[in-house]
Amino acid sequence: MDKTTKESGQAAQTVDSAGGKPHNPPISPDLEENITQIKARLGNSPDLIIRTYELINRTARVAAVYMIGITDREMVDHFISHVMSFESLNDDIRLAATTAEVYSYIKDNALSIGKEKLVQDINGLLEALLSGDTIILVDGLGEAVSGSTCGGEVRPVSEASTQVAIRGSKESFTETISTNIALVRKIIKNPDLWTETMKLGDVTHTDITIMYIHGIADEETIKVFKKKLQEIKVDSILESGYIEQIIEDNKYSPFPTLYNTERPDSVAGNLLDGRIAIFVDGTPFVLIAPTTFFMFFHTVEDYYQRYDISTLIRLLRFLCLLISLYGPAIFVAALNFHQEMIPTPLLINLASQREGVPFPAFVEAVMMEVTFEIIREAGVRMPSPIGQTVSIIGGLVLGTAAVQAGIVSPAMVIVVSLTGISSFATPAFNMALSIRMLRFIIMVIAAFMGLYGIAIFTIMLIAHMCSLRSLGVPYMSPLGPFVPENQKDTFLRSPLTFMKIRKRLLNKGNSSTAPGKKTAKRNSYEH
Repeated sequence: MDKTTKESGQAAQTVDSAGGKPHNPPISPDLEENITQIKARLGNSPDLIIRTYELINRTARVAAVYMIGITDREMVDHFISHVMSFESLNDDIRLAATTAEVYSYIKDNALSIGKEKLVQDINGLLEALLSGDTIILVDGLGEAVSGSTCGGEVRPVSEASTQVAIRGSKESFTETISTNIALVRKIIKNPDLWTETMKLGDVTHTDITIMYIHGIADEETIKVFKKKLQEIKVDSILESGYIEQIIEDNKYSPFPTLYNTERPDSVAGNLLDGRIAIFVDGTPFVLIAPTTFFMFFHTVEDYYQRYDISTLIRLLRFLCLLISLYGPAIFVAALNFHQEMIPTPLLINLASQREGVPFPAFVEAVMMEVTFEIIREAGVRMPSPIGQTVSIIGGLVLGTAAVQAGIVSPAMVIVVSLTGISSFATPAFNMALSIRMLRFIIMVIAAFMGLYGIAIFTIMLIAHMCSLRSLGVPYMSPLGPFVPENQKDTFLRSPLTFMKIRKRLLNKGNSSTAPGKKTAKRNSYEH
């Protein structure tokens, strides 16, 4: 091993004094030097496997390098045996083969598989190695062949746990990005379904894939979204929630501006509407952008049922939204400031129930809401059978004991229970969290200002929601701005035969859902 080779190996551990970034040294022609560098950079990790071979009458030394746990052992053995199979060479060539000829044969065999590539620097070699590839190094040549052998233990496709379906596909995404992309491609078998891949996270190098339908998704929206992703400079991306928090337009808004789902049919439906899907390796939750407020109250099942049934269920969801947001606040405001609005017999009953309660209605409501949130959080974090038991028994025991002890009135228990149950009717979990948070703010306002305060806060809240954007698309569309043709699928759900125009604020090119039709309608709102 000469001096130059040793210095090039040590360069991988040095830092550029000018730029402050690690060097990216090329692969050394010396096989032992490369193996030493790989072991040093990976800290002599026990899951690093290096297998060496002597080929063609001992004229060529070759090493196969891979990581246990993130590679498929059968794929590794197949790849190695394939690229090092020299049966097609005759004896004369085999005996007279040089190192360059051996490497050329290995390279041609590897590239014929289709998922292989050439690596020419140490950092690229390590990145491929830690992505589950197998690396083939040949002594005497400063280049390596990387073969895709990703595998290991992965969770199989199963039923969705957070978005339960009564009717429709039972498949859900997994933590493997390639599997998730394949699940969507099974639904949309169209060559215009395009994907683009990048890596985010200076330390984790997490694989990110964006997916859209070319010709349906707005090109300007795609450019804006790509720019936002390219500007992300963080050490790690461990879940799609990292991206959601970084790229959202208004980081101080309580409302989520990106939608997440673990159902492939939901992603497919949104792609057909002109939206963009963001897949993150290591999480089963796929992000959808751009997003509107009403998306969080629609489900993919709405289109699997008859329009009248779906419309009724949607209206019920919006009713539950109002109850979960305003229920305790209106009750507190009516008791404190607007007793004349309550029927006299009911007011007498409420007054008799509260006769022995030492706390005002606002304190009662806060105590019960906080208790309900504690029970709900405890039930979520515990194992499923135990969590359900804790939620049911805890609610019954605490509610009954609180009433018997005279701490709260029975009417307040009914109001808080109805509010909590209504919050579960929101299909999107992140939107339900926002509503739960806003409920406490509205309760405080109701305790000091009554219904007038609630009305003022509601106007401010709607104004704030109208100011929000998701990748340039108004958050409250199609109500603000008002788009008449999109009202067929907002609060109501018209028959599918009536919905022949895609949502205008999401698509500027192909606006028709009818096969073979492309309209020239332009969006009334320019990004």
